[in-house]
Amino acid sequence: MHRQLKLEGVRRALSQVALSVVIAVTFNFIPTAWSGEVGNANVVWSSPSSDSAGSMPLGNGDIGINAWVDPNGDLLMYVGKTDAWSENARLLKLGLIRVSGLLSPGETFRQEFDLRNASIKINAGEGADATSLSLWVDANNPAVQIQAESQSDRTIEVRFEPWRTADRQLTSAEIHSAYGLQGANPNPVIVTADTVVGGQSNRIEWYHRNESSIWSQNLQTVDLDPNNTVGTDPLLHNTFGAAIRGANLTNIDNTTLRSSVPSTTHSITIHPLTSQTATANEWQQQLDTQIAQTESTELEARQMAHSQWWNEFNNRSYIRVSGSDAAETVSQGYALQRAMNAFSGRGGSPIKFNGSIFVVDTYNRTVAGSSGLDADYRRWGGPYWWQNTRLPYWSMAASGDVEQMMPLFDMYLEALPLAKESVQAYWGHDGVYFPETVYLWGTPTSANYGWPGERGSLPAGTTLNNYIRYEWQGGIELSAMMLEAYNITRDDQFLQDKLLPIAESVVTFYDQHYGRDANGKLELSGDAQVLETWWEATNPLPEVAGLHFVLGKLLDLPLSETTQTQREQWTRLLGELPEIPTRTVGDTVIFSPGETFADKHNSENGELYGVFPYLISGVGKDNLQMGIDTYNNRYHTNNSGWSQDVIQAVLLGLTDQAKSQVIARYAASDPGSRFPGFYGPNFDWLPDQDHPSVANIALQKMILQVDGDEVELFPAWPSDWDVEFKLHGPAGQVFMGAYANGEVLWMDPTLDGRLDDEDIALINANLGYDSGTAVGDVQSLTRGDVNLDGRVDTADKDAVELGIVTIVPGDFDQNGVVNTLDWITFRDSFGADLSELSFVEKYLRGDMNFDGVNDWADFDLFKAAYNNANGTGAFNSMLVTVPEPATHIIAMLGALGIRYAVSANNHFHAER
Repeated sequence: MHRQLKLEGVRRALSQVALSVVIAVTFNFIPTAWSGEVGNANVVWSSPSSDSAGSMPLGNGDIGINAWVDPNGDLLMYVGKTDAWSENARLLKLGLIRVSGLLSPGETFRQEFDLRNASIKINAGEGADATSLSLWVDANNPAVQIQAESQSDRTIEVRFEPWRTADRQLTSAEIHSAYGLQGANPNPVIVTADTVVGGQSNRIEWYHRNESSIWSQNLQTVDLDPNNTVGTDPLLHNTFGAAIRGANLTNIDNTTLRSSVPSTTHSITIHPLTSQTATANEWQQQLDTQIAQTESTELEARQMAHSQWWNEFNNRSYIRVSGSDAAETVSQGYALQRAMNAFSGRGGSPIKFNGSIFVVDTYNRTVAGSSGLDADYRRWGGPYWWQNTRLPYWSMAASGDVEQMMPLFDMYLEALPLAKESVQAYWGHDGVYFPETVYLWGTPTSANYGWPGERGSLPAGTTLNNYIRYEWQGGIELSAMMLEAYNITRDDQFLQDKLLPIAESVVTFYDQHYGRDANGKLELSGDAQVLETWWEATNPLPEVAGLHFVLGKLLDLPLSETTQTQREQWTRLLGELPEIPTRTVGDTVIFSPGETFADKHNSENGELYGVFPYLISGVGKDNLQMGIDTYNNRYHTNNSGWSQDVIQAVLLGLTDQAKSQVIARYAASDPGSRFPGFYGPNFDWLPDQDHPSVANIALQKMILQVDGDEVELFPAWPSDWDVEFKLHGPAGQVFMGAYANGEVLWMDPTLDGRLDDEDIALINANLGYDSGTAVGDVQSLTRGDVNLDGRVDTADKDAVELGIVTIVPGDFDQNGVVNTLDWITFRDSFGADLSELSFVEKYLRGDMNFDGVNDWADFDLFKAAYNNANGTGAFNSMLVTVPEPATHIIAMLGALGIRYAVSANNHFHAER
């Protein structure tokens, strides 16, 4: 697969990419180029949307919006927040905002979801009716920003449109959005009204405040003491809402702002806040302080910092796939889901698998059998199912987004004291277990545990719900995920403060909760099942494989960071573990869901948990064939929602299956949602966060598989897909490179995420190295084998020397942007014979198709690159502001037969 790279091959590949710039600018060789290229994932609409099903998402990690423009030109947006938990542990919207009088769609309308700086840009109307609008959620401050300029004076109105206007009881199908409170609940489930603050001057303000909470009722129901000393109610007095302010806006009532005088410039800021306060007045005071702090920084400076945050995010990691329409769909799908994670991954609570903070109403459509419901409804409600919640997070370490994993880890860490108390109360021993389905404070839901009078003779700690009764392996997998995060960062503070407290407690639970068989081996029986699928089991594979995997990784931790007592326990327990269960199909031995297993009720493949999430079998491992045979004989096949078949196919090196399933996943966006990054509902709700997250995990692992310090490169990559990528590996290593036409073009040999003179020095120091194979690996790469052909030679040096140049299409002065200075460089070299210059020098003089001359073909490429970087029509607008070229340039262009109408600049405009 990894054939020798000739310099001409590099030139051919670069030339082909450059020629494609008119259609989609894809040319980048080092990370600084990528910030301009992520725009290929942008979404553009040429008409308004009829309702919220046509919304676009944005977010800053904690605050999220769904925005759309209706046919009348009103801009609407739902505002959500990751910690807007109600008294019933439902994650609610903050509200719906409407801006009227600003946009006149007419025949001209363009709305763009711009991933380069996480904004929505809208241009609507013509002539005097034209308005341009930008909408963004500040990456560094708790604010939603709307900025607009209109060609003529406009009077606008901003309205808050609440729907929680009176207390009401949840009944019928809607009770499912308060999952955990359904069934024989002795108390009605009441949704309380929002409070709109009156008497405001130049702002709208409202909040929802929990004057009651289900927390105490839940603890009593699950046989725990609500007066315990380790748990505190996270719902009571939780208060969430927002204020809306804007230049030139005054109140006409408590929910409406209107322009004081007509204006051509408009700026609106929404300031959300969630806080658990003793009084509502305290919340209002905190909101005032927050607003003052946010607005103490000039808006322009905030916008620049916001764009910088997203530039750094886009440069941190990327996968850009090309080569076919299907590959482009994959590329966009990956980028959109990584953005969706970033939109909601830095908040006060983990990402909700069933819609995140981007749930909308179903007033005008039916979703999963439900219709006519407000934007607070989501199927499966507020609890966290580990099987679902984990999936967005398994994609984050490889993309270098470990900070976004922390809200998940923190939720379980904060639940740890109560979880320990639960184990002592139920069974009288140490350690922790985390039920499959939990409230954010870590206990089972009341309905799952069983309401008073429902439980019969069930012992304390045993849930009434059979699906999750003994599905406890989530604590093991959480530990494995934290170990992966540590493997990427090697952050010892994280290890001590978060990883070890959880992992050690989980391991202790299994050590003390289960007995040993006659051979002294741990026997998981009685309190055991295989996920939700097999309700009776002995030694279920997920737990057994998980303990093998996690204990091995714990023992691999630095001796300086663990104690002798810990290592002795881990070593002893690892030796006491039973073998990973197997069964025989015909003459073939494969992994088994458990040593024994029966009573089937669901469709998870527990037998493949030794492939993912626990890396017992896979590419580069001695038992790979057993994993493949198990995959081929798995009990269930599925490629939607939370099912992980495609991840396991990738880890087993099944390239063809991986490719087809990844394509199918990314192509299966929700047909009822206009935004292509919304999937589902599948098993859950819209937008389903599991479905695209599984695809993202698989796509990453098609390029890079990491197990501790072991790395596999391109273990399941299709030879007919081209890709540029930047992914993160063990101990801060960054794997960056490009693959095209079935060959590795280049990879960064120093694994630091950039190409520079250090890479050249490394290659020079190892010229002549030959691994003796035709295919390179990480060991040869780090010697300078840039193209992974097993040798270090001049082809590697050529590839790096070309790659060192930051090639953003049209960025001839190498400053990372395409602007007027680049146009002047191009214009002043127009018509020049560049054939004697080096390959790179030609490009930097404007020869974008590398034919030795800067001519009209290059002009078309530059114009497309300029408009791609700066917006449609930007090139023509720029021409009128640029100084005239030197006299000799005019003469040269005249010699080429160029006619001047008004000026040299305008000539380019007129001719082309």
